[in-house]
Amino acid sequence: MEKQIDKEIKLILNICLTAGRIMMENGSEVYRTEEMMERIAANAGYKDSVSHVTVTGIFMGFKSLPYTQLENIRERRINLQKVATVNQLSREFEQKKISIEKLQKNLNEIDFNTPTFSIPLQILSAGIVSCTLMYIFGGSWKDFIPTFFIGMAGFSASFVINKFLKLKFFDDFIAAFLIGFLAYLSVKLNLAVNMDHIIIGSVMPLVPGVAITNAFRDILAGHLISGMARATEAIFVAGSIGIGISMIFILFL
Repeated sequence: MEKQIDKEIKLILNICLTAGRIMMENGSEVYRTEEMMERIAANAGYKDSVSHVTVTGIFMGFKSLPYTQLENIRERRINLQKVATVNQLSREFEQKKISIEKLQKNLNEIDFNTPTFSIPLQILSAGIVSCTLMYIFGGSWKDFIPTFFIGMAGFSASFVINKFLKLKFFDDFIAAFLIGFLAYLSVKLNLAVNMDHIIIGSVMPLVPGVAITNAFRDILAGHLISGMARATEAIFVAGSIGIGISMIFILFL
């Protein structure tokens, strides 16, 4: 009987930590992750769960039982589809629509097989975002087409470097440097008019907007460690982009 209880508790902890890890790795706020984990535990029959979530690790245990587990957060990216799907699964478990075993199976499927937009579509979207924001920020139609292609080139460079080299912040630096160089080249060859507007539009797909937003939301919710960690990471990303662009001005202007 005791072994059966131990097995059940370990299963619940494993499910809660897996769900929390997926959410934190894909851009969820800390308070939302804690709320979701405690909801799963409560509906599994353990309402005295305690969790501590940061951007680098998750701790969870029960007040009345000598069980605590830790889950590391090794990756940080933005995939709000996974966040929404995990949250929806926890709601379905709360409403007794799925069993604990089905919840575990679905979480494993989400972790590895969640559909996402294809890379070509992401690159195309980066180009569209770049040229439209360039125009919104005061650019002219003469810079529209160059910004579209430069935005796609910068996003592609960031994706390739991040996938094969896996050097944090280096991908943003190289992508920004490439954007600045192509913007300078397009103006130099009279293919565009305003280098500043092209750069402003093209770097927008690289800007860590969600990370900055979540950092402030965590800080306002009282999660100071996670909020400051996310804000620091966002500042480093912004700094990498800024240094990459500034290198162009130093070398060519």
